[in-house]
Amino acid sequence: MIVRRSAAVLAAPVVIGTALAPAAFAADASPSPSQAIPSGLYGSTDPTYDGVWRQSLALLAQHTVGVKPAAKAVDWLTGQQCASGAFAPYRADATAKCDAKTMVDTNSTSAAVQALAALGGHDTETGKAVAWLKSVQNKDGGWGYAAGGASDANSTSVVIGALMAAGEKPGDVSKDGKSPYDALLKLSIPCAEDGGGAFAYQPDKKGKLAANADATAAGVLGGLGKGFVTEAGQASKGSKCTGGDSLGPEDAAHNGAAYLAESLKDTPYLKSALAGAKDQPDYGNTADAVVALSATGATSAAKEPLAWLEKNSGAWAAKAGPAAYAQLIFAAHATGTDPRDFGGADLVKQLGATGPATDASDYSAAPSEKKKDEKKKDDDKGLGVWWIVGVGLVAGIGIGFLLSGRNKKQQL
Repeated sequence: MIVRRSAAVLAAPVVIGTALAPAAFAADASPSPSQAIPSGLYGSTDPTYDGVWRQSLALLAQHTVGVKPAAKAVDWLTGQQCASGAFAPYRADATAKCDAKTMVDTNSTSAAVQALAALGGHDTETGKAVAWLKSVQNKDGGWGYAAGGASDANSTSVVIGALMAAGEKPGDVSKDGKSPYDALLKLSIPCAEDGGGAFAYQPDKKGKLAANADATAAGVLGGLGKGFVTEAGQASKGSKCTGGDSLGPEDAAHNGAAYLAESLKDTPYLKSALAGAKDQPDYGNTADAVVALSATGATSAAKEPLAWLEKNSGAWAAKAGPAAYAQLIFAAHATGTDPRDFGGADLVKQLGATGPATDASDYSAAPSEKKKDEKKKDDDKGLGVWWIVGVGLVAGIGIGFLLSGRNKKQQL
């Protein structure tokens, strides 16, 4: 769920959930002549719609690979928080108090929670943010992009990731007796219906659910109670959609993974849903799908799309910026792939180049070098040890999980 998940722009009160990636909007947006990019912010494009989102993903990705983010980058993120605990996509003047016109949202807030919780030492900020998220929970147990907006799979999932990161139990966070898992289950399409196993972003005006790959990738992580960073799980379900009256969130997650695996059979990538982009690859959604598949233990289904990303995602990431690099790092981490040798590219270094420089001493050695050092120590002791180095945590978001999906909705 990631460059893709965040998008305030699109938003009509309906939803833009984690699925909209402000980054998508920002990917082609140059800052206005009068607007200078803050020195602590990652990326060089207009941060109006994705500043907090891309910053959070960048910091989380760096932490995941053992790189300590620059203090000014972390300070920039914490400085974006409103007194209520919520985060807006971007506040040019962070010294000004947030008011009724400040467009805060659940996606930016949840992404910031996941990043700050991983970095540690920010209990006050994450505590206030979680309290705000709880205060705007919908009666069906879920969340929309904006407070009070109809619940959607992407936003609900990225909030689940934030709750988990902050030490909460999502199943215990309820409104009128409904938890976020209840909201996700209502968005899971029954196996016998068209798009069975997938998650819908939201019901349409007639209440019908339509399969949405971006929402499915996010919903899988949400159903498993995971955030943006996760490691490969163990397959405990079959590879096909399974129904039943007692379907639980993990069952729905595995059904979602089965849908994604089926969607990736004809091509090793998911296709863009944007108007005029027929048959064009959706890099961000594909990266999110890799994370989702790996999280459910469907590692074999993740191999080809991962290999395709290693070969083809370079130009996309360079254009889309920090959140895109973070998405690829999350995909690499989830599959046990070295993000410093991703199809020959060093994603960690490329991400670092989009923001404030970190102290060289904070840049951890590449996994291959670590393995050599450990092997030497073990050989000296007459021991043999296999070391697996990964990158990890969540959500969702973005989730998310997850840049692609959000892009889609932002441009509707």
